[in-house]
Amino acid sequence: MVSPVKVFGHPMSTNVARVLVCLEEVGAEYELVTVDFLAGEHNVSDHVARNPFGKIPALQDGDLILFESRAIAKYILRKYKSSEVDLLRESDIEAAAMVDVWTEVEAQQYYPALSPVVFECIIFPIVRRTATDQKAVDESLEKLKKVLEVYEARLSKHRYLCGDFFSFADLNHFPFTFYFMATPYASVFDAYPRVKAWWQCLISRPSIKKVSASMPTKF
Repeated sequence: MVSPVKVFGHPMSTNVARVLVCLEEVGAEYELVTVDFLAGEHNVSDHVARNPFGKIPALQDGDLILFESRAIAKYILRKYKSSEVDLLRESDIEAAAMVDVWTEVEAQQYYPALSPVVFECIIFPIVRRTATDQKAVDESLEKLKKVLEVYEARLSKHRYLCGDFFSFADLNHFPFTFYFMATPYASVFDAYPRVKAWWQCLISRPSIKKVSASMPTKF
């Protein structure tokens, strides 16, 4: 019997959620080994041996150990690719290029604009016990609105970011957007109806429903 892959991390972590939702999409068997970052377990020697930067998640598949959530996610999607689930589209060079483009857009444009709001409103008050920096939030919201204008234009022409097929590029937006929608600024998306409809489509997926059930938004 083949042992399931192991994911080391905490289900409320956005980076862990990125990995788990990919595992759910492909229907792979896996084991989540909890690493409590609030208790500092990510810095213990056993975990640092898996991820030398002391971050979560890490993945173990037999003798293979990986870290960095986007790299882990791509490994999962490649290993378990099927005719039904092909979220990287690597057999089609043009489609794969679009997946790469919008995956980069998420990492280089969307995430930097949206994540500070999540950090200031949800994460820092818990981890650092600090008050929300409203100036940082306001600046990020202005950046986010400009990014969402681009997304609105894109989604006015296509059902999903890369075209008319659902891909890793779409899925990659789930973890931080989920938490953003739990901040007082979720209504920002109301001004972008195509983006909001795309988001509603994402969160209706069974994989996201299952993973987000372990992502609390109130503490």
